[in-house]
Amino acid sequence: MALTNSEHSVPSEPICELSLSILASSHSAVADAHIAIMGLAFSKIFDKLWGKKEMRILMVGLDAAGKTTILYKLKLGEIVTTIPTIGFNVETVEYKNIQFTVWDVGGQDKIRPLWRHYFQNTQGIIFVVDSNDRDRIVEAREELQRMLNEDELRDAILLVFANKQDLPNAMNAAEITDKLGLHSLRQRAWYIQSTCATSGDGLYEGLEWLATTLRKAGHQ
Repeated sequence: MALTNSEHSVPSEPICELSLSILASSHSAVADAHIAIMGLAFSKIFDKLWGKKEMRILMVGLDAAGKTTILYKLKLGEIVTTIPTIGFNVETVEYKNIQFTVWDVGGQDKIRPLWRHYFQNTQGIIFVVDSNDRDRIVEAREELQRMLNEDELRDAILLVFANKQDLPNAMNAAEITDKLGLHSLRQRAWYIQSTCATSGDGLYEGLEWLATTLRKAGHQ
């Protein structure tokens, strides 16, 4: 006799569920440990790289380039889910003697005059580029050039993070260097570093260059 759906019940598998639960808990514990180690690692990196003098670092880029993810990765050693906001959203995070100020550039011409308030006393600029977004690389170049033309930033050194290098169609650092016109910046110290914000790859190398260059310039 055939069983109907109402007559046929699938037995539960508590042993399998328990095993999955244990695996999930174990994976979570490993992930938490990795996050803690990353946090300690970046803490030591900052202690090693930066001196006692207060530093103001401006981190900017088009929306969705990965700035906030990088910021929290550096500060906490973990990935956070970020929600883009409409309007002039400025985020300032202080880590010991270093102040990071972050916002999106592009569009919003009416609020550009407000940016200048954050330009003063800035020693370094971190410009974050979405390496996978070929459609907006020209826009990124225009915004970078416009910012570098500001008088308040004439002495600031430039670090470019070519972010999202883990994506298959990402432009490499050489291609981004060309498209941003970095070789034309003859009067400014600059450096480009390939990065992946979600894993932290490349972030230390970029910051090491930034700290070393600032030190040579007498900022530390």
